[in-house]
Amino acid sequence: MKKKRLSITELKKKAEKIKLIILDVDGVLTDGKIVYDSEGREIKAFNIHDGHGIRLLHDAGISVAIITGRQSKVVEIRASELGITDVFQKAHYKNSVYQELLKKYNLKDENAAFVGDDLIDLSILRSVGFAVAVSNAVDEVKEYAHMVTKKAGGEGAVREVIDFIIKAQGKWDRLIEGYTRLMSNDAF
Repeated sequence: MKKKRLSITELKKKAEKIKLIILDVDGVLTDGKIVYDSEGREIKAFNIHDGHGIRLLHDAGISVAIITGRQSKVVEIRASELGITDVFQKAHYKNSVYQELLKKYNLKDENAAFVGDDLIDLSILRSVGFAVAVSNAVDEVKEYAHMVTKKAGGEGAVREVIDFIIKAQGKWDRLIEGYTRLMSNDAF
């Protein structure tokens, strides 16, 4: 069943319940391009703002997982840099991995968000409490999303979702206060 686009108030109510955010990689954390160098090594570009947002999620007590249909050493490296330990690659049946995560964290669908962009993501988008499509997602994915980002995958869309969730949960000011306190003490 297609999702009904929700008002900001309804989106905030869904975001308030999120304890786990699950991310696709290609087209979500990246712009969807796969580049190979002359040695056949894969290169991906990740948005630094998305990465910092993931750090903010950790600070806000929200778990983060990656479920992707491809296998890439680059994804392992980036996930490790960001402290993401739940990384599932070559996951062609993403919903079964999603169900495992719910059991691991003892959560319900309403406590999980997923950000996707392509058809392989539909099964999770139909299940999670907060389904998000990036603006450059295929039309079918947008139809099943509660929210469609303004920004494209790889261009800050993940950070847009993260900021929305953290603000809806009332944790934003506390996190920002930590940065202003650090800066006033010349910790940088």
